[in-house]
Amino acid sequence: MVYYSFDNKKKICVMRTIVEESMLGKAWVLAVDSSPQSEDNDLIRAILSNRGITESVEIQKFLNPAIKESMPDPYVLKDMDAAARIVSDAIIAGKKIAVFGDYDVDGITSTAIVVKYLRAIDVGVVWHLPDREVEGYGLNADAIKDFAEQGAEVLISVDCGISGVNEVALAKQLGMQVVITDHHNPDRNLPAADAIVNPKRADDGSGLNYLAGVGVAFMFLVALNRELRNAGRETQNMNLMDCLDLVALGTICDTMPLIGLNRAFVATGLKVLDLRQNIGLRALMEIAGVKKSSVYAAGFAIGPRLNAAGRLDSAAPSLELLLTDNVLIARDLAEKLNKMNQERMDIQNRIMTAAIDMADKCCASGKCSLMLCGDNWHGGVMGIIAGRLKDKYEMPSLVATKSGDVINGSGRSIPGVDLGKIIHDALSAGLLSEGGGHAAAAGFTLPAENETAFCEFLEAAVMEQLKGIESSNETVADAELDASAAGMNLVRELSYLAPFGQGNPEPLLILNGGTIAWASTMGNGDHIRGNIRTSKGDMLQFAGFNLTATKVGEFLLDDSNINRKIKLLGKLKENEYNGRVSAQFIIEDVAV
Repeated sequence: MVYYSFDNKKKICVMRTIVEESMLGKAWVLAVDSSPQSEDNDLIRAILSNRGITESVEIQKFLNPAIKESMPDPYVLKDMDAAARIVSDAIIAGKKIAVFGDYDVDGITSTAIVVKYLRAIDVGVVWHLPDREVEGYGLNADAIKDFAEQGAEVLISVDCGISGVNEVALAKQLGMQVVITDHHNPDRNLPAADAIVNPKRADDGSGLNYLAGVGVAFMFLVALNRELRNAGRETQNMNLMDCLDLVALGTICDTMPLIGLNRAFVATGLKVLDLRQNIGLRALMEIAGVKKSSVYAAGFAIGPRLNAAGRLDSAAPSLELLLTDNVLIARDLAEKLNKMNQERMDIQNRIMTAAIDMADKCCASGKCSLMLCGDNWHGGVMGIIAGRLKDKYEMPSLVATKSGDVINGSGRSIPGVDLGKIIHDALSAGLLSEGGGHAAAAGFTLPAENETAFCEFLEAAVMEQLKGIESSNETVADAELDASAAGMNLVRELSYLAPFGQGNPEPLLILNGGTIAWASTMGNGDHIRGNIRTSKGDMLQFAGFNLTATKVGEFLLDDSNINRKIKLLGKLKENEYNGRVSAQFIIEDVAV
């Protein structure tokens, strides 16, 4: 028996082996629920049960995510009452408000919803997003001084601020009240702000520590809106539900788990995104070729374009796109971001080639973590490359650029390794000059002379966190079924489990009873497509990405294997081509 954890609840599952060894050398196992099954148990209930969702109320809430049922009173967050009251009083007194955000999608969308709200109710507001290369992450003195010169009397930070002890002190000296809204791990000593709203505070009992920065900012706006209405201030010009497209984008792009309130934010936000009420997003979706909103479209089409500006230069054009009401300006900004995204990809690909060579050497030495540093690599793509390396090598991966005597980088981690904690511990140990993040992602700065010591610290910390966690060659599937059942009816049935993403992956299926009808390469030759003939004689389309050079690809492309019965592991998706919609199985592995 194996213990699975879901939402802090322990669940016992029996693991049944379906395939001892696949073509990729994996064992396929199925998590079989050990609790009593109801007579009307179906595939959806079985999948949810194996993921720890068994109670009827839980199931209904999961399958029908709604803001009304999922969102708690915002005042459950520590300091929310003070934050809402301070800003409400400032608005009623006619004070100018400054909003300081971040250069990634979470920070940009967080800034956008707060600025849009304040503008809608005729509040004087100024904003600033830091330049990644020049200013770095978080609050900085120059921006705060500039806010003071513009007459701002209240500073609100979104998706940042929790580590800005000195900067908050400066803002207070300059006569500003400071409200921090953030979701990053706090240091032991909190800034002396007037209010700090962060569900990761040690004294916060809200249970909302999975929220993105934009989720925390939205909760703040709900509380602020209530305070203003209670004080008799008109707020009807702004419907907060209209902001949920931006809340969904920030949540998805910051790879937050799609559970609880996040699930409701994203499910509702994608519906708002499909309405295309935001003129800037509408223009960007058109240029990106996004016809229908989805987690994939948000994470891989819209998000990278919004991120591109902050990766290469200032993130200001991305925020301006989300704030504009002018169609022509929106189109120009969307085209600019699209070009910047292409430039970003070109830079990324060049660095990625060098990083893989370095990573291969590290892996050959038996390390369980990667810390790769190159001279004058573009800092804007470090996080993306770290994420790609993490996926490729299945280990915590940090990628950094060295400029003179300073190293700046980003890291991405695997389940079971809290990278944010490691970075905070390294900061406390004096190895880093700056650093912060959460379990899955973090950023850091260190003197070049500390590079070796930090690499050793990282390796030891990762090994310590992985201690007692056995490496497994098993792939856990959600369900096993005959290939003849993998049609559009099943696609529609599985869609009830959406939105899929971090914390709620697409169901991984094992298909039996199929034979290879045909297969060929596609695209640049790295990918495969073809048909499987099911036990009922129907044809099921399949595709396999980056499989051509693997044993799976060699097997499928070998004509001598036509009509051979196989087992498939992968995900069932809807495929639209020339106006025709059909089911398509995305192969991840094959067994005979």
